[in-house]
Amino acid sequence: MERFLFKTSSDWHELDNQEGISLTDKELQESKEERAKKYDASQIQVLEGLEAVRKRPGMYIGSTSSQGLHHLVWEIIDNGIDEALAGFADEINVTVEKDNSITVKDNGRGIPVGIQHKTGRPALETVFTILHAGGKFGGGGYKVSGGLHGVGASVVNALSTSLSVQVKHSGKIYAMDFSYGKVAHEMHVIGECGEHEHGTLVHFSPDPDIFTETTVFDIKVLTTRIRELAFLNKGLRITIRDERPEKPTTKEFHYIGGIRHYVEFLNKGKEVLFEEPIYLEGEQKGIIVEVALQYTNDFHSNLLTFTNNIHTYEGGTHEAGFKTALTRVINDYARKSNIMKDSEDNLSGEDVREGLTAVVSIKHPDPQFEGQTKTKLGNSDARTVTDRLFAEHFNKFMFENPTTARKIVEKGMLASKARVAAKRAREVTRKKNGLEISNLPGKLADNTSKDPSISELFIVEGDSAGGSAKQGRARLTQAILPIRGKILNVEKASLDRVLANEEIRSLFTALGTGFGSEFDVSKANYHKLIIMTDADVDGAHIRTLLLTLFYRFMHPMIDKGYVYIAQPPLYQVRQGKMIKYIDTESELEEILGQLPPSPKPVVQRYKGLGEMDAEQLWETTMNPENRRLLQVKLSDAEEANRVFEMLMGDKVEPRREFIEKNATYVENLDV
Repeated sequence: MERFLFKTSSDWHELDNQEGISLTDKELQESKEERAKKYDASQIQVLEGLEAVRKRPGMYIGSTSSQGLHHLVWEIIDNGIDEALAGFADEINVTVEKDNSITVKDNGRGIPVGIQHKTGRPALETVFTILHAGGKFGGGGYKVSGGLHGVGASVVNALSTSLSVQVKHSGKIYAMDFSYGKVAHEMHVIGECGEHEHGTLVHFSPDPDIFTETTVFDIKVLTTRIRELAFLNKGLRITIRDERPEKPTTKEFHYIGGIRHYVEFLNKGKEVLFEEPIYLEGEQKGIIVEVALQYTNDFHSNLLTFTNNIHTYEGGTHEAGFKTALTRVINDYARKSNIMKDSEDNLSGEDVREGLTAVVSIKHPDPQFEGQTKTKLGNSDARTVTDRLFAEHFNKFMFENPTTARKIVEKGMLASKARVAAKRAREVTRKKNGLEISNLPGKLADNTSKDPSISELFIVEGDSAGGSAKQGRARLTQAILPIRGKILNVEKASLDRVLANEEIRSLFTALGTGFGSEFDVSKANYHKLIIMTDADVDGAHIRTLLLTLFYRFMHPMIDKGYVYIAQPPLYQVRQGKMIKYIDTESELEEILGQLPPSPKPVVQRYKGLGEMDAEQLWETTMNPENRRLLQVKLSDAEEANRVFEMLMGDKVEPRREFIEKNATYVENLDV
């Protein structure tokens, strides 16, 4: 018998699936206590050794950069999350120690300490010293799990100078120490605990010989992911402490409503169509599906999908199932309720997702990932189950809440009209100019190479700077597109208004990618899109407007790593034959304090790029040998979405609060 929880604005409802499903897995029929007893050393299975990890760490954690460093923390946390998914843990504590090491503690069952039959060694040792050794193999330890599927603990151990683990199990506290992946101290008992106390504590220090870029943990990165995990695992309490002396902090995340609270968090400060997010939960064929959604007055959608707590950035079958069901149910309701006439076309998927904020989280016993980053779900059954469960309960919600349902349909109908208007505007523009999208705008100074991999497009603020850039550029690889003034704020604009903007249309034409549903990043004429604006407040505003455009309408360009920000200097300091370019007031003061009194240094302040001649602009900002470019990345897409909405949206109060909070960090401000 399947059971579902269905959330409406009034109350919780529990539904039964009358068809039911057969429970062929005996573990599903066992009680929690019986399964807990059976989680012992015999369930720790060994597949292969550990030798390659230190030689090729990137194969296991993606990279040895800051991203890989933080991945170590995720792997240890995931072990506690797996205990929570299995129903044995409800609390995880993460601490960044004063020496920048990490401690993770959970109140799960505790890693088994008995002898593992294949190795003849304690299971605790096996888990931390041998790849593919853990309760995630064989189906006995965990029904659903995330992380690196059993290699996490051993990989973290291999890439740490030291790792120690303590386990509370059967009234005793066991401990074991490792160094560079090898046993430093055999497992031993260090004390006693209550018979019913249980859990695991892991403390590790990353190896600086592996993580040569940095071994300093970013508390913001840790906090963001931990908050996300708390949202995705309702009822789980996760605490993050930073004990480092610079700014000791403690934050606790605990969301009884799970992803329903996640949607509320994502929509904070936005104008919503209805107060309570819709929440649906169900299970079929061992796959648990959770969906929370809410509509806003935005023109953009924000859909996040997860499988076993892993953010599936590239979507996959569960996302496809959700989208299909959403479009079908809304159109069916619109027809049956006579909101849409028979003569009107169905709303498209793009129409019904305008203004949508949704989180789709599934738990799958055997997820199969694909795609370049392994963040796209490929299981066909996930599509079927997500589609069926969501459609069934969303349809019921629509008919039980006609006022809210009408708002959802009307939102989609408005989006449809704007989409049709945008299509007509695009066609009219092409006919009027006698041009197709592939023809280049007149003000573009294109480069001579037709190889996109070496081609760069500089988007330059103003005709004056554009003139210097055109004279000083490397014509083979560098194209220049001047823009006049401040482009349209697309955060507040519908699709037809965006397409009608001449500056934006010129940019898309130059890129060659197409627009909207036609956008194809593989057709990009340039693999470097460089924003080059003045180093003042107006320049920062224009840069933000452009980034908003890229985020909302050229997202694949950012995903591919094609978007950059140029870093022009603020000052030039000359003394004799010595010339230095300076970025900040504080750096200027420092340099002037170091120079000899004679001859007197000459300081030139660049209020704009147009004040530089072609040679200066090339030398400081465009020359690949000494220029500085910031690559735009989206390591935290949800935070980026929130910031864009706050800075560029209609609500004034959140923007005022942000400015008041961060004004002290402004080093130089032109008024």
